[in-house]
Amino acid sequence: MQLDKFTDYALRVLMALTVRAPDRVPASEIAAVYGLSEHHIAKVASALVKAGFAVSERGRSGGLQLAREPSEITVGQVVRALKADTPVVECMGSDKSCRILPACGLRTPLQEAQEAFFAALDPYTLEDITVRRSTIRFQLWPEAGVAS
Repeated sequence: MQLDKFTDYALRVLMALTVRAPDRVPASEIAAVYGLSEHHIAKVASALVKAGFAVSERGRSGGLQLAREPSEITVGQVVRALKADTPVVECMGSDKSCRILPACGLRTPLQEAQEAFFAALDPYTLEDITVRRSTIRFQLWPEAGVAS
C-alpha cells in the first residue's frame, strides 16, 4: 500500500503539533515549515479536526492543537480515518464495470491486505514516532533552538 499525499501531510501535521504541544500552531505556520501549500494544509487540518485528532481555534491566538495526548493517537487510527474509504482497486469502490467482478476472488485478499496494512500501524502512537521531539522541532523551527 502507498499513502497518498493527503494522509502523509496529515501525519506530518500531527507530528508538528506533537512537538509543539501544548501550543496552538497556525496551519499557515505548519505549511511554511514543510514548504507546502497553505490551502492544502488547511484542508488536511479540517479533516484532522473532523476526525477528532486535532482541535482548531480561530482568531489572533488561534491555531491547531492535538485533541488527545500523543500516546492516545495511533498512526493506524489516523491512516484508517483518512484512507478507509479509498479502495485498493477500482472494483472495491464505485466502479463496478470489471467483467469478471461476479466471479473474481481477488477482492477479499486485497481487503485483508489493506486491513493488515492498517493493523501494522496500530501499535505506533504519535508519541512513538516523535520520540526525538527536540530534533524534529529543531528541524522544523530552527530559529527556536533545540528544546530539551
